[in-house]
Amino acid sequence: MTWTAPEVADERPDLDMTADELPGLLEWLEMYRATVPLKVAGLTGEELCRQPVPGSTLSLLGVVRHLTEVERYWLTDVLLGDDSPDIYSHREAPEGDFELGTPQSAPADIERFDDEVAQARRHLAGVGSVDELAKGLRHGKPVNVRWILVHLVEEYARHLGHMDMLRGAVDGRLGY
Repeated sequence: MTWTAPEVADERPDLDMTADELPGLLEWLEMYRATVPLKVAGLTGEELCRQPVPGSTLSLLGVVRHLTEVERYWLTDVLLGDDSPDIYSHREAPEGDFELGTPQSAPADIERFDDEVAQARRHLAGVGSVDELAKGLRHGKPVNVRWILVHLVEEYARHLGHMDMLRGAVDGRLGY
């Protein structure tokens, strides 16, 4: 039997356009996180692994796996100063997030995204200000919560653009 990513209701939050900085950045991040399942809904593992853009190794599953690693790196390793184990990419496979997903790994990879997002939410719950410094460093330099959140919003926005094009190329389904 072929696995298919579940259909999900569009429950993305309404953004408060007068929010203070921390809640506003968190709202954008949540809106983008909630968009990821919409981009993969209804596709089989094989469709999620398809690389429909000539010259590119991008697939929808690869982007989900990459965003899973992004959540872990920024909100566990950098924010908390942890040194967590690699998920998909490592020294022997630096692009493992994008290149090593399979139709068989797709169900667990999608679930792993949800789990990492849930864990990242718990880590962010302890943040009181965008000015707080993360406990970890980025390239040996301190980074504050503001920078991390702005970067995450940028990372999601960029990759959701990729997901829009990939989804359209896989089955013609488009939408914000």
